[in-house]
Amino acid sequence: MPDAGPDAPLLTDRFADAVAYAERHHRRQLRKGTRVPYVAHLLAVAAIVLEMETTEDEAIGALLHDVVEDGGGMAAHAEITARFGDDVARIVLANSDSTTVEGPKAPWHERKQAYLDAMAHKAPDELRVSLADKLHNARTIAADHRRLGEDLWPRFTTGRGEDVRWYYGALLAAFEARRDDLGDGGRRTLDELARVIAELGA
Repeated sequence: MPDAGPDAPLLTDRFADAVAYAERHHRRQLRKGTRVPYVAHLLAVAAIVLEMETTEDEAIGALLHDVVEDGGGMAAHAEITARFGDDVARIVLANSDSTTVEGPKAPWHERKQAYLDAMAHKAPDELRVSLADKLHNARTIAADHRRLGEDLWPRFTTGRGEDVRWYYGALLAAFEARRDDLGDGGRRTLDELARVIAELGA
């Protein structure tokens, strides 16, 4: 049985609205190489953010972190600003691939390097959403690798395990450089990411 919570709810109707918004935007999308609805990833990322004992804005940013990048563009960013506020919109934009928001998608290595380079400039709330996103992705990759072995890698853009391992190793280093900015919950989550990435051999 859960503990009694505070008098005021930690999550309001804004969070429920964000769940519905994310589901509508992503309802035709699946996780790469699976029949898993993409919204499962968004709910998992939001759960990781909430388990860091953060804010409703960060949890909403987690739910919506792929809306701008995955087809919504800056029109969706403006709508998110109007519906959920400036801080949520900032978190979402900071966690969007800047090379795909406006214009054609750049090559894989260029996109990943741009994301890594931006890590040094993210605000703490933006970092925590990024960390939750990468932890859930890494957990999924590790679980699929246990099941499929090296047959897993063709589902990724480059088709090469060494590329994925390089990226997650570089992500871990970038998060470690910002460890002091993550807060207690973020640091615990970062330690978990390190354990999962070690399993991948990165």
